[in-house]
Amino acid sequence: MQSRQGFLPSLDCDTSVPVLVTGATGYIAGWLVRRLLEMGFTVHAAVRNPGLANRMAHFERMRRELPGTLQFFQADLLERGSYTRAMKGCRVVFHTASPMRLAVRDPQRELIQPTIEGTQNVLESANSIDDVQRVVVTSSVAAACGDSADIAKLPGQVLNEEAWNHTSTHKHQPYPYSKTQAERTAWEIAEAQDRWRLVTLNPGLVLGPCVTDHIPEAYSFSLMKKFADGTMKAGVPPYEVGMVDVRDVAEAHLRAGFMPGAEGRHLIFRDVKSLIDVSAVLHAQFESHRPFPRRVLPKWLLWLVGPRTDRAFTRHVVRRNMKHPWRADNSKSRRALGMRYRATEQAITDMFAQMIERGVV
Repeated sequence: MQSRQGFLPSLDCDTSVPVLVTGATGYIAGWLVRRLLEMGFTVHAAVRNPGLANRMAHFERMRRELPGTLQFFQADLLERGSYTRAMKGCRVVFHTASPMRLAVRDPQRELIQPTIEGTQNVLESANSIDDVQRVVVTSSVAAACGDSADIAKLPGQVLNEEAWNHTSTHKHQPYPYSKTQAERTAWEIAEAQDRWRLVTLNPGLVLGPCVTDHIPEAYSFSLMKKFADGTMKAGVPPYEVGMVDVRDVAEAHLRAGFMPGAEGRHLIFRDVKSLIDVSAVLHAQFESHRPFPRRVLPKWLLWLVGPRTDRAFTRHVVRRNMKHPWRADNSKSRRALGMRYRATEQAITDMFAQMIERGVV
Protein backbone atom coordinates (compact mmCIF):
# COMPACT_ATOMS: atom_id res chain seq x y z
CA MET A 1 0.00 0.00 0.00
CA GLN A 2 1.36 3.42 -0.94
CA SER A 3 1.09 6.75 0.79
CA ARG A 4 -0.08 9.99 -0.80
CA GLN A 5 3.50 10.54 -1.93
CA GLY A 6 4.18 6.95 -3.00
CA PHE A 7 7.54 5.24 -2.96
CA LEU A 8 10.28 5.77 -5.47
CA PRO A 9 11.35 2.74 -7.55
CA SER A 10 14.84 2.96 -6.04
CA LEU A 11 13.66 2.16 -2.51
CA ASP A 12 15.15 -1.06 -1.20
CA CYS A 13 12.21 -2.43 0.80
CA ASP A 14 12.57 -6.11 1.59
CA THR A 15 9.55 -6.51 3.83
CA SER A 16 10.58 -10.02 4.86
CA VAL A 17 13.24 -8.47 7.13
CA PRO A 18 11.98 -6.85 10.37
CA VAL A 19 12.73 -3.27 11.35
CA LEU A 20 13.05 -1.65 14.77
CA VAL A 21 11.36 1.55 15.91
CA THR A 22 12.43 2.92 19.29
CA GLY A 23 10.01 5.06 21.28
CA ALA A 24 7.18 3.55 19.23
CA THR A 25 4.42 5.27 21.23
CA GLY A 26 5.75 8.70 20.29
CA TYR A 27 4.17 11.32 18.03
CA ILE A 28 6.40 10.83 14.98
CA ALA A 29 6.95 7.14 15.67
CA GLY A 30 3.21 6.40 15.60
CA TRP A 31 2.93 7.52 11.98
CA LEU A 32 6.17 5.73 11.11
CA VAL A 33 4.91 2.45 12.57
CA ARG A 34 1.67 2.86 10.63
CA ARG A 35 3.50 3.40 7.33
CA LEU A 36 5.75 0.40 7.90
CA LEU A 37 2.74 -1.80 8.64
CA GLU A 38 0.99 -0.48 5.53
CA MET A 39 3.99 -1.69 3.55
CA GLY A 40 3.81 -5.14 5.12
CA PHE A 41 6.85 -5.01 7.39
CA THR A 42 7.28 -6.82 10.66
CA VAL A 43 7.85 -3.97 13.09
CA HIS A 44 9.71 -4.47 16.35
CA ALA A 45 8.23 -1.70 18.48
CA ALA A 46 10.42 -0.84 21.46
CA VAL A 47 8.51 0.83 24.29
CA ARG A 48 9.19 1.45 27.96
CA ASN A 49 6.01 -0.24 29.20
CA PRO A 50 4.10 -2.50 26.74
CA GLY A 51 1.46 -3.11 29.43
CA LEU A 52 -0.08 0.38 29.25
CA ALA A 53 -3.31 -0.59 27.50
CA ASN A 54 -4.53 3.01 27.16
CA ARG A 55 -1.50 3.80 25.01
CA MET A 56 -1.76 0.66 22.86
CA ALA A 57 -5.34 0.67 21.54
CA HIS A 58 -4.36 2.36 18.26
CA PHE A 59 -1.70 -0.29 17.72
CA GLU A 60 -4.30 -3.02 18.12
CA ARG A 61 -6.37 -1.39 15.39
CA MET A 62 -3.32 -1.24 13.15
CA ARG A 63 -2.72 -4.93 13.75
CA ARG A 64 -6.25 -5.74 12.60
CA GLU A 65 -6.40 -3.37 9.64
CA LEU A 66 -2.91 -3.34 8.12
CA PRO A 67 -0.95 -6.14 6.40
CA GLY A 68 2.25 -5.90 8.48
CA THR A 69 3.07 -7.58 11.78
CA LEU A 70 3.64 -5.71 15.04
CA GLN A 71 5.71 -7.09 17.92
CA PHE A 72 6.37 -5.22 21.17
CA PHE A 73 9.64 -5.24 23.09
CA GLN A 74 10.31 -3.62 26.44
CA ALA A 75 13.30 -1.28 26.43
CA ASP A 76 14.50 1.74 28.38
CA LEU A 77 16.71 4.55 27.07
CA LEU A 78 18.91 4.51 30.16
CA GLU A 79 19.35 0.74 30.38
CA ARG A 80 22.38 -0.48 28.48
CA GLY A 81 21.67 -3.43 26.21
CA SER A 82 17.90 -3.18 26.63
CA TYR A 83 17.40 -2.71 22.86
CA THR A 84 19.53 -5.68 21.84
CA ARG A 85 16.75 -8.28 21.88
CA ALA A 86 14.41 -6.03 19.89
CA MET A 87 17.16 -5.29 17.36
CA LYS A 88 18.05 -8.89 16.52
CA GLY A 89 17.24 -9.70 12.91
CA CYS A 90 16.59 -6.04 11.99
CA ARG A 91 18.36 -4.53 9.02
CA VAL A 92 17.11 -0.98 9.66
CA VAL A 93 16.83 0.75 13.05
CA PHE A 94 14.73 3.91 13.43
CA HIS A 95 15.76 5.66 16.64
CA THR A 96 12.98 8.14 17.41
CA ALA A 97 12.92 7.86 21.21
CA SER A 98 14.01 11.04 23.00
CA PRO A 99 12.78 13.12 25.95
CA MET A 100 10.89 16.25 24.85
CA ARG A 101 10.51 18.54 27.84
CA LEU A 102 11.26 22.26 27.70
CA ALA A 103 10.37 23.10 31.31
CA VAL A 104 12.61 21.03 33.58
CA ARG A 105 14.10 21.67 36.99
CA ASP A 106 17.33 19.79 36.35
CA PRO A 107 18.14 19.94 32.59
CA GLN A 108 21.22 17.73 32.89
CA ARG A 109 19.43 14.90 34.70
CA GLU A 110 15.96 15.16 33.15
CA LEU A 111 16.82 16.04 29.56
CA ILE A 112 20.44 16.10 28.45
CA GLN A 113 21.69 12.90 30.07
CA PRO A 114 18.73 10.71 28.96
CA THR A 115 18.93 12.02 25.39
CA ILE A 116 22.67 11.39 25.02
CA GLU A 117 22.79 8.10 26.92
CA GLY A 118 19.73 6.82 25.05
CA THR A 119 21.44 7.45 21.73
CA GLN A 120 24.61 5.77 22.99
CA ASN A 121 22.71 2.71 24.19
CA VAL A 122 20.79 2.23 20.95
CA LEU A 123 23.84 2.68 18.74
CA GLU A 124 26.03 0.46 20.92
CA SER A 125 23.39 -2.25 20.46
CA ALA A 126 23.61 -1.64 16.69
CA ASN A 127 27.36 -2.25 16.95
CA SER A 128 26.69 -5.61 18.59
CA ILE A 129 24.05 -6.84 16.09
CA ASP A 130 25.49 -7.97 12.75
CA ASP A 131 22.11 -7.74 11.02
CA VAL A 132 21.96 -3.94 11.26
CA GLN A 133 22.91 -2.11 8.07
CA ARG A 134 21.39 1.31 8.62
CA VAL A 135 20.36 3.49 11.57
CA VAL A 136 18.07 6.48 11.12
CA VAL A 137 18.17 8.93 14.05
CA THR A 138 15.47 11.55 14.64
CA SER A 139 17.40 14.71 15.47
CA SER A 140 16.10 18.28 15.14
CA VAL A 141 16.81 21.58 13.41
CA ALA A 142 17.79 22.58 16.95
CA ALA A 143 20.97 20.53 16.45
CA ALA A 144 21.84 22.79 13.51
CA CYS A 145 20.72 26.09 15.05
CA GLY A 146 20.11 26.87 18.70
CA ASP A 147 19.02 30.50 18.36
CA SER A 148 17.51 32.21 15.34
CA ALA A 149 20.16 34.95 15.66
CA ASP A 150 22.81 32.37 14.76
CA ILE A 151 21.53 32.13 11.18
CA ALA A 152 22.69 35.67 10.38
CA LYS A 153 26.29 34.49 10.88
CA LEU A 154 26.02 31.61 8.39
CA PRO A 155 27.12 31.79 4.73
CA GLY A 156 24.32 33.49 2.84
CA GLN A 157 22.44 33.79 6.15
CA VAL A 158 20.74 30.47 5.36
CA LEU A 159 20.72 27.34 7.52
CA ASN A 160 21.70 24.05 5.88
CA GLU A 161 23.03 20.60 6.79
CA GLU A 162 26.57 21.88 7.29
CA ALA A 163 25.58 24.01 10.27
CA TRP A 164 25.82 22.92 13.91
CA ASN A 165 24.42 24.50 17.03
CA HIS A 166 27.33 26.12 18.89
CA THR A 167 25.44 28.46 21.22
CA SER A 168 23.14 26.27 23.33
CA THR A 169 24.28 25.05 26.75
CA HIS A 170 22.78 23.17 29.67
CA LYS A 171 21.65 26.56 31.02
CA HIS A 172 20.68 28.36 27.81
CA GLN A 173 18.33 26.38 25.56
CA PRO A 174 18.93 22.95 27.17
CA TYR A 175 16.59 21.12 24.76
CA PRO A 176 18.51 22.24 21.64
CA TYR A 177 21.71 21.45 23.52
CA SER A 178 20.50 17.90 24.26
CA LYS A 179 19.60 17.29 20.60
CA THR A 180 22.95 18.69 19.45
CA GLN A 181 25.01 16.57 21.81
CA ALA A 182 22.97 13.45 21.04
CA GLU A 183 23.42 13.84 17.28
CA ARG A 184 27.15 14.53 17.67
CA THR A 185 27.38 11.37 19.79
CA ALA A 186 25.57 9.42 17.07
CA TRP A 187 28.01 10.57 14.40
CA GLU A 188 31.03 9.80 16.61
CA ILE A 189 29.79 6.23 17.15
CA ALA A 190 28.90 5.78 13.47
CA GLU A 191 32.24 7.04 12.23
CA ALA A 192 34.12 4.66 14.53
CA GLN A 193 32.76 1.62 12.62
CA ASP A 194 32.13 0.70 8.98
CA ARG A 195 29.35 -1.91 9.01
CA TRP A 196 26.19 0.20 9.25
CA ARG A 197 25.34 3.63 7.85
CA LEU A 198 23.90 6.48 9.88
CA VAL A 199 21.33 8.87 8.42
CA THR A 200 19.92 11.71 10.53
CA LEU A 201 16.77 13.75 10.06
CA ASN A 202 16.47 17.28 11.45
CA PRO A 203 12.79 18.29 11.46
CA GLY A 204 11.53 21.76 12.22
CA LEU A 205 8.40 22.33 14.30
CA VAL A 206 6.32 19.19 13.73
CA LEU A 207 2.57 19.71 13.35
CA GLY A 208 -0.39 17.58 12.35
CA PRO A 209 -2.69 14.96 13.88
CA CYS A 210 -1.57 11.99 15.95
CA VAL A 211 -2.44 8.31 15.42
CA THR A 212 -2.90 7.65 19.13
CA ASP A 213 -6.18 7.77 21.06
CA HIS A 214 -4.63 10.19 23.55
CA ILE A 215 -3.03 13.51 22.66
CA PRO A 216 0.73 13.00 23.05
CA GLU A 217 2.97 15.08 25.30
CA ALA A 218 4.59 16.76 22.33
CA TYR A 219 5.59 20.42 22.39
CA SER A 220 3.54 21.26 19.29
CA PHE A 221 0.30 20.11 20.95
CA SER A 222 0.94 22.22 24.05
CA LEU A 223 1.76 25.17 21.78
CA MET A 224 -1.43 24.69 19.78
CA LYS A 225 -3.45 24.53 22.99
CA LYS A 226 -2.08 27.93 24.03
CA PHE A 227 -3.64 29.49 20.94
CA ALA A 228 -7.07 28.40 22.20
CA ASP A 229 -6.99 28.55 26.00
CA GLY A 230 -6.34 32.26 26.42
CA THR A 231 -2.60 32.00 27.13
CA MET A 232 -1.88 34.00 23.97
CA LYS A 233 -4.98 36.18 23.93
CA ALA A 234 -2.86 39.34 24.26
CA GLY A 235 -0.75 38.35 21.26
CA VAL A 236 1.99 36.01 20.06
CA PRO A 237 5.77 36.37 20.21
CA PRO A 238 7.50 37.62 17.02
CA TYR A 239 8.96 34.20 16.28
CA GLU A 240 9.25 32.10 13.13
CA VAL A 241 10.65 28.67 12.28
CA GLY A 242 10.49 25.94 9.66
CA MET A 243 7.34 23.83 10.06
CA VAL A 244 6.45 20.37 8.77
CA ASP A 245 3.58 17.89 8.78
CA VAL A 246 4.21 14.88 11.04
CA ARG A 247 3.11 12.56 8.22
CA ASP A 248 5.89 13.96 6.04
CA VAL A 249 8.40 13.44 8.83
CA ALA A 250 7.38 9.77 8.95
CA GLU A 251 7.74 9.58 5.16
CA ALA A 252 11.21 11.10 5.40
CA HIS A 253 12.18 8.37 7.89
CA LEU A 254 11.08 5.68 5.45
CA ARG A 255 13.08 7.17 2.63
CA ALA A 256 16.12 7.66 4.85
CA GLY A 257 15.84 4.02 5.90
CA PHE A 258 15.39 2.39 2.53
CA MET A 259 16.75 4.60 -0.27
CA PRO A 260 20.13 3.05 -1.13
CA GLY A 261 21.88 6.40 -1.53
CA ALA A 262 20.53 8.12 1.57
CA GLU A 263 23.35 9.62 3.65
CA GLY A 264 24.22 12.36 6.10
CA ARG A 265 21.92 14.96 7.65
CA HIS A 266 18.65 16.30 6.24
CA LEU A 267 16.72 19.43 7.23
CA ILE A 268 13.05 18.42 7.17
CA PHE A 269 10.50 21.23 6.85
CA ARG A 270 7.96 22.50 4.34
CA ASP A 271 8.25 26.26 4.73
CA VAL A 272 8.88 28.99 7.26
CA LYS A 273 5.92 30.28 9.24
CA SER A 274 5.55 32.70 12.14
CA LEU A 275 3.30 32.17 15.12
CA ILE A 276 0.96 34.86 13.82
CA ASP A 277 0.73 32.88 10.56
CA VAL A 278 -0.43 29.86 12.57
CA SER A 279 -3.01 32.00 14.34
CA ALA A 280 -4.27 33.32 10.98
CA VAL A 281 -4.91 29.75 9.79
CA LEU A 282 -6.80 28.97 12.98
CA HIS A 283 -8.84 32.16 12.59
CA ALA A 284 -9.80 31.22 9.04
CA GLN A 285 -10.80 27.65 9.87
CA PHE A 286 -12.05 27.75 13.47
CA GLU A 287 -12.98 31.36 14.26
CA SER A 288 -16.31 30.40 15.81
CA HIS A 289 -14.56 27.96 18.14
CA ARG A 290 -12.05 30.20 19.95
CA PRO A 291 -10.88 33.84 20.00
CA PHE A 292 -7.39 33.36 18.58
CA PRO A 293 -4.69 36.05 18.96
CA ARG A 294 -4.61 38.73 16.27
CA ARG A 295 -1.46 40.68 17.04
CA VAL A 296 2.27 40.24 17.55
CA LEU A 297 3.65 41.32 20.92
CA PRO A 298 6.56 43.78 20.92
CA LYS A 299 9.94 42.30 21.70
CA TRP A 300 10.60 44.77 24.52
CA LEU A 301 7.46 43.61 26.34
CA LEU A 302 8.48 39.96 26.06
CA TRP A 303 11.95 40.84 27.33
CA LEU A 304 10.37 42.57 30.32
CA VAL A 305 7.66 40.08 31.37
CA GLY A 306 8.62 36.81 29.67
CA PRO A 307 10.78 35.42 32.50
CA ARG A 308 7.94 36.05 34.97
CA THR A 309 5.50 33.90 33.00
CA ASP A 310 7.78 31.06 31.87
CA ARG A 311 11.07 30.07 33.45
CA ALA A 312 12.42 28.80 30.12
CA PHE A 313 11.52 32.10 28.41
CA THR A 314 14.59 33.97 29.57
CA ARG A 315 15.66 37.41 28.41
CA HIS A 316 18.58 35.80 26.59
CA VAL A 317 16.13 33.57 24.69
CA VAL A 318 13.99 36.61 23.81
CA ARG A 319 17.01 38.64 22.71
CA ARG A 320 18.40 35.92 20.43
CA ASN A 321 15.18 34.50 18.95
CA MET A 322 12.41 37.09 18.75
CA LYS A 323 12.26 39.17 15.52
CA HIS A 324 15.23 37.32 14.03
CA PRO A 325 14.50 35.86 10.57
CA TRP A 326 14.66 32.07 10.25
CA ARG A 327 15.95 31.09 6.82
CA ALA A 328 16.90 27.55 5.84
CA ASP A 329 17.40 25.35 2.80
CA ASN A 330 15.43 22.08 2.55
CA SER A 331 16.58 21.27 -0.98
CA LYS A 332 18.63 18.24 0.12
CA SER A 333 15.52 16.52 1.48
CA ARG A 334 13.68 17.23 -1.78
CA ARG A 335 16.58 16.15 -3.97
CA ALA A 336 18.10 13.23 -2.06
CA LEU A 337 14.96 11.81 -0.42
CA GLY A 338 12.45 12.89 -3.05
CA MET A 339 10.30 14.67 -0.47
CA ARG A 340 7.15 16.49 -1.62
CA TYR A 341 5.75 18.23 1.40
CA ARG A 342 2.12 18.78 2.38
CA ALA A 343 0.96 22.35 2.95
CA THR A 344 1.65 23.56 6.47
CA GLU A 345 -1.87 25.01 6.59
CA GLN A 346 -3.29 21.50 6.21
CA ALA A 347 -1.14 20.21 9.07
CA ILE A 348 -2.39 23.03 11.34
CA THR A 349 -6.01 22.47 10.35
CA ASP A 350 -5.93 18.68 10.76
CA MET A 351 -4.17 18.97 14.09
CA PHE A 352 -6.54 21.48 15.64
CA ALA A 353 -9.62 19.69 14.29
CA GLN A 354 -8.44 16.51 16.03
CA MET A 355 -7.86 18.41 19.27
CA ILE A 356 -11.43 19.74 19.10
CA GLU A 357 -12.72 16.23 18.42
CA ARG A 358 -10.78 14.88 21.42
CA GLY A 359 -12.11 17.67 23.65
CA VAL A 360 -8.72 19.10 24.61
CA VAL A 361 -9.45 22.60 23.23
